[in-house]
Amino acid sequence: MTTELVMNALSNVQEPDLGKDLVTLNMVKDVVINGNDVSFTVVLTTPACPMKDMIMNACINAVKLLVNKEANVTVNFTSNTTTNRMDAKTILGGVKNIIAIVSGKGGVGKSTVSANLALALAASGAKVGLMDADIYGPSQHIMFGIRGERPLMKENGGKGLIVPIEKFGIKVMSIGLLIDEKQAVVWRGPMVSSAIRQFVSDVDWGELDYLIIDMPPGTGDIHLTMVQTVPVTGVIVVTTPQLVALADAKKGIAMFGQAQLKVPVIGLVENMSYFTPAELPDNKYYIFGKNGGKNLAEEFDIPFLGQIPLVQSIREGGDLGIPIMISDDEISKNAFLAFAGNAVRGIAVKNAGS
Repeated sequence: MTTELVMNALSNVQEPDLGKDLVTLNMVKDVVINGNDVSFTVVLTTPACPMKDMIMNACINAVKLLVNKEANVTVNFTSNTTTNRMDAKTILGGVKNIIAIVSGKGGVGKSTVSANLALALAASGAKVGLMDADIYGPSQHIMFGIRGERPLMKENGGKGLIVPIEKFGIKVMSIGLLIDEKQAVVWRGPMVSSAIRQFVSDVDWGELDYLIIDMPPGTGDIHLTMVQTVPVTGVIVVTTPQLVALADAKKGIAMFGQAQLKVPVIGLVENMSYFTPAELPDNKYYIFGKNGGKNLAEEFDIPFLGQIPLVQSIREGGDLGIPIMISDDEISKNAFLAFAGNAVRGIAVKNAGS
């Protein structure tokens, strides 16, 4: 066996999403050969890559079929999260991908989806931050069980920065950490826009693979401020199967497709897709309708990222400050992991095409 033969064999292994082989994409490093033993490292586009096992099996088969059927093949993985940011020095310099989670209306579980997406990405080894940009109705401080806590300040080059609170391996920042919960946020648009800018420029987010932004429902001031202030990689639209929610989700999709915004839609996720009772885990009851989100994604020709079930433990976890991704509810966790996997694949494809 030689390094050249191994590399030639691996040039037949395609990266499933990017449509090119691993060698052309410069994803194979550090080939070491010792007799029948061969090892090498594959550099993934994200630590949360859901195709890891498929790529590993394809690499092993390629070496055994094309180089040496007696080979003992060890495939190591590392990752270098892709980004399309050319402006990284201007704002949020250490953040590779900024993902806004949006919905056309309230009550569709956007904050629950945001929290558990962040946790699912972190579970796969990514460095993740979560910004609660829902100024009027913040909830991430509740979902992460950090109510009543106050973030610290640090000085950096003479400028004071807010240090996000870390919980479950996620950096979390919410207006709910800065104000008394009993006080309503009665602010006009300019004050809200100013607060959003501060969450971007005056918070020490550090080095992140993904910053998830939990946006308020609707299409308004905050959305415009965010996309004009922050180089958003793309948006994920949350809906439920109901016609009312789908009608509003259409407005959200249309908003980000407008010429003055032009933010890519990574895809659509359908929350509360079906009800599964804890005592009947194999049963699905389509309370709010069936496949509404999937049909909407097809109508707008955007990726459908997955379905999240309506499970009592998801609601309870959010209320208790222990999101479902931290629990032992495997059915719900698998739904979020599948959704997160589809999301990062979409992000990697967008980055490769930009």
